[in-house]
Amino acid sequence: MTKDDCEALRREIKTIAERADQLRRFDFDPGTTPAEALANATLAYRHLEDASMRLGKAIQALDGGVSVYDKTQVPGA
Repeated sequence: MTKDDCEALRREIKTIAERADQLRRFDFDPGTTPAEALANATLAYRHLEDASMRLGKAIQALDGGVSVYDKTQVPGA
């Protein structure tokens, strides 16, 4: 596994997540679309976002575990 592999997969997931977000925001007819369908579309989107974040953490670990955030700007750091 390389940082480039993780970054490429993360980009793909982000693209799919954008499509999933559009799907869940589509103006469905409430009388014909079960609420469960919309709830599951939202969960799918959230899982894709989580997968993207997890790959970001993998990239961070491959970079030696250093956060991209300045520690002096984090409260309590």
